Amino acid sequence: MRYGFSYDLGKPRQRMGLYRTVLHEGLHDDLPRYLNQDPLLQLWPVLRALVGRTVRTVWEDAFPQLPTRTRAAA
Repeated sequence: MRYGFSYDLGKPRQRMGLYRTVLHEGLHDDLPRYLNQDPLLQLWPVLRALVGRTVRTVWEDAFPQLPTRTRAAA
């Protein structure tokens, strides 16, 4: 995935932007290259509202450790 963009991962908005872009547009090989478990878990409550329903459902079904609105409320 090469878009000619540069991200400063020390800046929360840029880190969120990178994760959102990879979730929406990343290829299979991009996922482990650009996403890390701990930041993804930390960002997911906000990210889940920023990604489309299909992306959200696929990720939450594949990774039960990601908090869903239902699991977070329980």
